[in-house]
Amino acid sequence: MNYQENVSTDTETKNRKDKKVYDQKPTAAFIGAAWSTLIAGMVSYCIGLWNADMQLNEKGYYFTILLFGLYAAVSVQKAVRDRLEGVPVTDMYYSISWFAALAAVVLLVVGLWNADLLLSEKGFYAMSFLLSLFSAIAVQKNTRDIQYITRNNTDNE
Repeated sequence: MNYQENVSTDTETKNRKDKKVYDQKPTAAFIGAAWSTLIAGMVSYCIGLWNADMQLNEKGYYFTILLFGLYAAVSVQKAVRDRLEGVPVTDMYYSISWFAALAAVVLLVVGLWNADLLLSEKGFYAMSFLLSLFSAIAVQKNTRDIQYITRNNTDNE
């Protein structure tokens, strides 16, 4: 077998590592898709609650879970991204963020499991909730990507 050896010096390797360029801003289509799915998920969930034949305290419970879940999802994405970028994040905050996100999903599942709703209604709430959470993460990621790229481009100039 004929193996070719690529011998590189430490400076060449270091220069390649230093040349990481993050200049791929999210496209307008992806940003629009993320925002439109977030709005669609939240609005459909809220319209479903508005039209639901349940007591006001139940509607408040499901609405609070939506808000809690959205906040927790953004918090998880921020903590993960901060760690990736080398921004200090305490283990406590990181753990609480993950716990809150999982707790929101579990609270929704428990609420829907015990709710006196049709199976199709339960599926509707679950899917619009998950769509909203995923979209919130995508919107937060886009925001962070644009911020990171803008900050690094102004630093380099």
